Amino acid sequence: NLTAVLEFRLLGFSSNAHCQILLFTVVLVIYTLTILGNIIIISVVTLEPRLHLPMYKFLQNLSFLEVCYTTTVIPKMLANLLAKRKNISFSGCMAQLYYFISLGATECYLLAVMAYDRYLAVCEPLHYGVVMTAESYTCLAVGCWVAGVFTGFLPCLMVSRLRFCSDNLINHFFCDISPLLKLSCSDTTVTEAVIFILSFLVLASCFLLTLVSYLLIILSILKIPSASGKRITFSTCSSHLMVVTIYYGTMISMYVRPTYNLSSELNKAVSVLYTVVTPLLNPVIYSLRNKAFKKALEK
Repeated sequence: NLTAVLEFRLLGFSSNAHCQILLFTVVLVIYTLTILGNIIIISVVTLEPRLHLPMYKFLQNLSFLEVCYTTTVIPKMLANLLAKRKNISFSGCMAQLYYFISLGATECYLLAVMAYDRYLAVCEPLHYGVVMTAESYTCLAVGCWVAGVFTGFLPCLMVSRLRFCSDNLINHFFCDISPLLKLSCSDTTVTEAVIFILSFLVLASCFLLTLVSYLLIILSILKIPSASGKRITFSTCSSHLMVVTIYYGTMISMYVRPTYNLSSELNKAVSVLYTVVTPLLNPVIYSLRNKAFKKALEK
């Protein structure tokens, strides 16, 4: 029972072959649409000079992030849906965990910065051009990526130092924190506490900044006398607000909990939302609800 584990087996979803083929087809279609949708956003923003604004540059970063984020999880998930041995090496598992945490944290930072950008545009329009310069945008974007890279180190290091005995069956479709903690035969109390505190600090601080930004935006919109003015102003923020609500709703329910006692099936269902569905919704929401982007796409 004390034999070191060199690889894990991902149990994934149903063992029924027909269900796995159906699931493979659905996930492959969603993954393809996600990659194409986000590449289109990156390309349109790059090619259209009128979209060379901080708002769309941040969106470009978010789209590139979504491509990396889904690629961290879905290709291995698709391979395992068709493979007989659904295995992943210990080092591969830790690498997947690190990139998943780092990119997830980077998305939190980017969404918070995008909310701040919208706050400046709506509430401080006369100062927007002075505050949100090309240098400011670059510093904020690079800061999000660098902060995300460092955020992933500690959780991954602590999980990798846990002892995993002869049981190597991960009841999940990728190497997530919760099933790895359940699988470990070490005392995970300290690891759980540290990950909970870090998750709380990252998610709560980013969510609070986003929430405050949108409260100030809403108060500013309510002061606009005309109904059409209110509608036009809010339309510039509504897409981002929808993405934020979906993303934080799933992430907070998963990671800001003192103990990782969510049932395995519910855990997998919620994980599908933010690893498969949400990255597809982002390009759809932004492209369909943004008039400037739709005009640029038509052009």
